[in-house]
Amino acid sequence: MTTHPRTLAAGLLLACGVLAVSVGVARYDDSDPADTTTPAAPSKGPYLALGDSYTAGPMIPDQTGDPAGCARSDRNYPALVAQDLGLKGADFRDVSCTGATLADLTARQPTRDGTNPPQLMALDTDTRLVTIGIGGNDIGFGSMIERCVGAGLLHKALGGDTYRKALGGDTDKPADAPCERHYVNGGTDEVRQRIQQAGDRLARTLTEVRHRAPEARVYVVGYPAILPAGSRECGDEMSLAPGDIDYLREKEQQLDAMLRQRAEGAGMSYVDTYTPSEGHGACSAKDTRWIEPLIPNSPAAAVHPNERGERGMADAVLRAVRTSP
Repeated sequence: MTTHPRTLAAGLLLACGVLAVSVGVARYDDSDPADTTTPAAPSKGPYLALGDSYTAGPMIPDQTGDPAGCARSDRNYPALVAQDLGLKGADFRDVSCTGATLADLTARQPTRDGTNPPQLMALDTDTRLVTIGIGGNDIGFGSMIERCVGAGLLHKALGGDTYRKALGGDTDKPADAPCERHYVNGGTDEVRQRIQQAGDRLARTLTEVRHRAPEARVYVVGYPAILPAGSRECGDEMSLAPGDIDYLREKEQQLDAMLRQRAEGAGMSYVDTYTPSEGHGACSAKDTRWIEPLIPNSPAAAVHPNERGERGMADAVLRAVRTSP
């Protein structure tokens, strides 16, 4: 029986989720080299965290908050930031939610276990610190990974030359980047267009954030590096065709560039988590990686930050908070 690549990819990702749940609970040593911050006086709250799964930390123990379907961890970067800044109780609130798009900041978000209220509703004139980590779901990054994994498995099974023939012998497009072939047609990159559209939505969202919380310091948090630089191979960790590693890395960099541009255009701060996470992506050694691969080795969702990654992201946010005027 021949398995369609998309079906195979979906099955892989589902298996990853099941496996991640079964992995034993682990805590990373607080002396992890990634933690380079120094103590500082507590920041003035209240602090509100907005965002998607990279903010929430699905499958990282312990899962907490309401609704349960948002899959927030008490060790995600907002919780770590609040802890390091000495913010407790009413001075810290995390309303991030796995699967969130920019639209879910202003609308109710159904989950598999409960409904998350519009995230911006938690803002008010008393809010003094806001972090926003969102945008990946607006460009369909999760479905892109699924498609690219399926294409990568087929590419590997057939081999480059056979795969090219199966695609009709089109020599104008790289056979080692089957996913890129899908998203780029006639010189038009569908994903780049999605990023531009998400940028327009983010600009409107940041205007609304400023309206609701005029006294808050606002930080737009970028995404950490998922795939390696200077390498076209990712072993068995991600099952991607060599050229698609480069393509997906480029799209993530473009997404982060858009987040930076929109944040600075709104007079807000951008937090770069990409630079400190390079060399710690899904294809790096399991005891140094920030991002788990398709089959996680640590308690975390597939292709998402693990606890070390959330710590690294928290350190990046703390550096920005402590050095900004």
